[in-house]
Amino acid sequence: MQERLQKLLAQAGYGSRRACEEFIIDGRVTVNGKVAELGQKADLASDSVALDGKPLAKRETLTYIALYKPRNVLSAAEGQDDRRIVRDLIPVSGHLYPVGRLDYDSEGLILMTNDGDLTNKLTHPRYAHEKEYRVLLARKPDVEQLETWRRGVVLEDGDKTQPAIVNFVSTSGKGAWIRVVMGEGKKRQIREVGKLLGLPVVRIIRVRIGSLKLGELKPSQWRYLSEEEIQTLKGGNAPKMSQKKPVKKFAPKGGGVSKTSRPKPAPKRRS
Repeated sequence: MQERLQKLLAQAGYGSRRACEEFIIDGRVTVNGKVAELGQKADLASDSVALDGKPLAKRETLTYIALYKPRNVLSAAEGQDDRRIVRDLIPVSGHLYPVGRLDYDSEGLILMTNDGDLTNKLTHPRYAHEKEYRVLLARKPDVEQLETWRRGVVLEDGDKTQPAIVNFVSTSGKGAWIRVVMGEGKKRQIREVGKLLGLPVVRIIRVRIGSLKLGELKPSQWRYLSEEEIQTLKGGNAPKMSQKKPVKKFAPKGGGVSKTSRPKPAPKRRS
């Protein structure tokens, strides 16, 4: 059965369909020895399709892994310099690519997979999959700063961030932990917004991508997704954005988040 080349490349684990389209545009893909064109189709059963001269292998078994990326690790599948990459943390053979990016100095949930279709769905702007973060600020934010963050902030490049959910969680020394939920992900967006609002960011931990949660994973730990998690991600049944504040306080070990007492129940009225 013939399929578009970008789909075949994505299924073979070379990234999202959009990324694979760039391979075709750049002339890196050939079909039966001839340079392919965008929109062209092929059948791996009868055609020889290659990327950079390397023939496409039969479709790999699809793999889905949740990883806690520690700080000072690159969100990359291949090394660019002597720094560690997320692929180094998972001793599993085959192609595996990180879905979306997480800054070098940020930490938290990364989805590693060779499912190009799912990668495209989770990273394409039109799907606007939520990403949730716990953010430690060096200063306590006031009501106006949080409200400005929620409405959107004009960055130094002139782009304005989309509305986001931003809730105060708890104090931490002179600073504070906040919860940020976004449907977009510009490079270093949280740090840039914090800087512009006078709220330097100390630490960023991603705790959710769509319906997938970090859970109990610790830095450098990973696990395979359950079948239910995979199907939920593919179905797009992610939790909808809500301004409701979290019930539980979040505090990584040693995070210094202060404890809060429960509110006293209101006195009963006499009849």
